Amino acid sequence: MKLSHLKSPAKPDAVLAFLAGLGLSGADAAAVVVKDPLFLRTKVDQTLAPKVVGLTALGLSSPDIARLVSLNPDRFRGNDVVSKMHYYLPLFGSFHNFLRVLHRSSYLLSSDLDNVVKPNVVFLRECGLGDCDIAKLCIRVPRMLATNPERVRAMVACAERLGVPRGAGMFRQALQAVVFLNEEKINAKLDYLKKTFRWSDAEVSIAVCKGPMVLRKSKESLKRRSEFLFSEVGLEPVYVAHRPVILCLSLEGRVRPRYYVLKFLKGNGLVDRKLSFHTAVMMTEKVFVEKFICPHKEAAPHLAEDYAAACKGEVPTNFRFT
Repeated sequence: MKLSHLKSPAKPDAVLAFLAGLGLSGADAAAVVVKDPLFLRTKVDQTLAPKVVGLTALGLSSPDIARLVSLNPDRFRGNDVVSKMHYYLPLFGSFHNFLRVLHRSSYLLSSDLDNVVKPNVVFLRECGLGDCDIAKLCIRVPRMLATNPERVRAMVACAERLGVPRGAGMFRQALQAVVFLNEEKINAKLDYLKKTFRWSDAEVSIAVCKGPMVLRKSKESLKRRSEFLFSEVGLEPVYVAHRPVILCLSLEGRVRPRYYVLKFLKGNGLVDRKLSFHTAVMMTEKVFVEKFICPHKEAAPHLAEDYAAACKGEVPTNFRFT
């Protein structure tokens, strides 16, 4: 038992008082101890309190520090938590952004800053990614900066082989799409895309360059989308290849319901029949409702209700006028 040799409750009591001072409830403090039993043996005056002073100087509030302790108590009592936060806060732009990464992975606080993290950041900047892009990438892939720098270079090379050069607008997404995938898996997914969407080599290349995240979609998800877009909507393979973002949107919650709205409106002469399907699905929900639902309250009083049902997966056989 790690704490069996404690002869006095003085140190644990001081630690619990320290946690309470940060605003942690008894249950939260207990959770910290469960995560890191050695936390109770830490000296408040020599170890914990100075860290609070250092983190406060960086702009963190007591609730911020409490969250840091709750998520990573063992790293908090380490010697380098203040210096690491001094580096990470400007990189991620805010403690909130950093916390989003920490919620998913503790790698950043346990990684070697000088030999792993900083070289990766320097390299990604050389690839044309700004700090904002790097932050977004890490929120999606928390292990990115903590990965061996040679592995990160290999990921970049893989993204470039897909036809997305460094500095391109889609480069961050391409990097996110291939992260921790080997060449065999990527080639298998490319073959599946060609087969499922009846794309040529040139068309699959266009699709991946314009929407690299299609590589992260499951086979079943891609199959359902191909069946809907080809059989029901009647799109051509080349149309989808040039607009691959359609494949990354929610089929049930966005693409299918909006298609039914558009079909209903066109069929009843309420909108121009030439209106683009792609245009409709790419709008924000607010704009779509304002443009295609609200103006037709009198002509189609059930449209909003039917659309809401469709978004929940309860697609009616026909949208109704009365």
